[in-house]
This record gives sequence, C-alpha cells and structure tokens, in this order.
Amino acid sequence: MGVVGASSEPAGHVDEFGVYLHIPFCAHRCDYCAFATWDDRPHLLEPYLAALGREIDVAVAAGLPPATTVFLGGGTPSLLTGAQLGALLARVPLAADAEVTVEANPETITAQRCAGYLSVGVTRMSLGVQALVPATLVSLGRRHDPAVAVDAARIVAAAGFASWNLDLIYGAAGESLDDWRRTVEAAAALAPPHVSAYALTVERGTPLAAAPERHPDDDDQADKYVVVDDVLTDAGLGWYEISNWARPGHECRHNGLYWRQGDYAGFGCGAHGHRRGRRSWNVRSIERYLAAVEAGRSPEAGAEELDDETRAIEALQLALRLRAG
Repeated sequence: MGVVGASSEPAGHVDEFGVYLHIPFCAHRCDYCAFATWDDRPHLLEPYLAALGREIDVAVAAGLPPATTVFLGGGTPSLLTGAQLGALLARVPLAADAEVTVEANPETITAQRCAGYLSVGVTRMSLGVQALVPATLVSLGRRHDPAVAVDAARIVAAAGFASWNLDLIYGAAGESLDDWRRTVEAAAALAPPHVSAYALTVERGTPLAAAPERHPDDDDQADKYVVVDDVLTDAGLGWYEISNWARPGHECRHNGLYWRQGDYAGFGCGAHGHRRGRRSWNVRSIERYLAAVEAGRSPEAGAEELDDETRAIEALQLALRLRAG
C-alpha cells in the first residue's frame, strides 16, 4: 500500500459520538443498490422529515450526547434544500467541532445548494461520482455523465467546505482496466482531499443479482485495486482504510467510529445504531417507519447485545481494514 504523510488512522477520539440520518429518497435507484431507498415516493418526503425530527427529539429528551460527527446518507440526501437540512440539524445537539457530512449525487449540486448547506453547518460533502467514463456510468445505471460529475466536483471544491470526498466504484460490467485508470486519474486531477473506492458487490434482491453476466470478476477487481492505490498515492492521498484514501487531516471521522466500534445513533428507516455494545436497527420501509413514529412508538425493529467474544472478533476483523491496525 502507498503511504503518504504522517497520518495513519481516521481522525477522532474514543469519546466521539456519531449521529446517522437516513434519507431514503432517490430520483433514480441504481441496479446495484441494496439500501433502504425508493424512487417512487417523493410525496412522502415532508411527512418523513417531520417523523425524522420527532425521532431525534425523543432521543434528545432521553439524553442523546452531543454529536461530534453527523452523516446524512441514503438515498440522496442532497435532494434536500438547505432549509430542510438545517431544520434537521437544528434538532441534533452538536459538539463545537462537529464533522457534518452530506452524501450527494452530482446532478443535484449547484453553487446555491452548497452555499445553503454551508450556512446550516455542513462541513463535508461526499460526491457519488462512481465513474468518469461514459460507458461505465451506463453500465452502473447512473444517470449523470462525466462532465456533470466534474462540474459538481469543481463547485464543491470551490464552495468552502472543510473537506470533501469523491466516491468511486470499480468492477462494472464492460469496464476495462484502462477505463478504470482513466476514472481514477480524472478523479485525482480534481485534487480531492479524500477518495473512497469500493469494489462493486452483488447484493441479494437487486436487479444486478438477477443478471449474472454483469457480475464482477474477483481477479479484475484485484487488478483495479492496485491501480487506484498507485494513482492516489502518487497524487498525495494516503491509504488509511481498505477502501479510503485521504490527505493528512482529511480522514472521515464518522466512518472512523464504525471501524473503531464507537458509539453512534441511527435515525430514519433502516438506520442502525450502536451504544455500549448494543446494536439496534429501525424498520426498513418508509410506511412502517411513519406509522410507528406518528403513533408515538419506537421505530426500532430489533437489537442485539454483543458479548465480549463477539466484540473482540469484530474488533479484529475491523482492524484488518485499517492501516493503523
């Protein structure tokens, strides 16, 4: 693995606490996506945001700690306006130096939207570029083209966020090694402070799972991993987690909580949380989530207490993903 600078692990401290907010709405659902997301329920956005706010309020009343990291994932959180996002963040108790990340699709990015996000406390954007070669984007079922992605990255870079990330995926059907190199080199040319590069995975129940001719090849993905590590290392980004590279000081603090078995609360349909060895998860569907919250019930669908042996095994598995071990 390439090594750049002195940073060796995600920034953060053992007393950090994270908040995850799930926004399950998309303009278009990708064939490989297995997350709790929908592209046919835009009429439920406002009721959902109201319910999400109420779920947060209940947790705050019960003593939710100040969040040192907040992550809005989905779905496409960047479908929200600055006002909608600000109304949610205003309900979350935040530490003074909180990292607040919003996942975004390139086609939703404008200078005005970025300014609105900055004004309500967003510090970090994660841009779902996925590829910068037209045929690969088509293979992945993405609706934007490379020019839109490049323009979005430039807008985010100029907006004034403390940090930002480019999200890439490798292993799409028909993507050659040269195609992937072109994507990574084009991404590096945008000078992002952080890049995530994930191997395409086949999840049960997705359209991709039903099309075996489109499934990725392990050897091909291994070759592409070498390419992304070489290119990003040469560009000054250091590998710190198996799928993440960053310039010193730009490691994702929120994801670091996951990798270090930290505590975090999850809000919204399908969201997961972890508090002191107790892992919990909410109901997956928007409708069941709304019904529970609007009736004054917890939307929690289940939970498990992790014994010492399980936590030790998981700690070892997670440590293997990290440069710091």
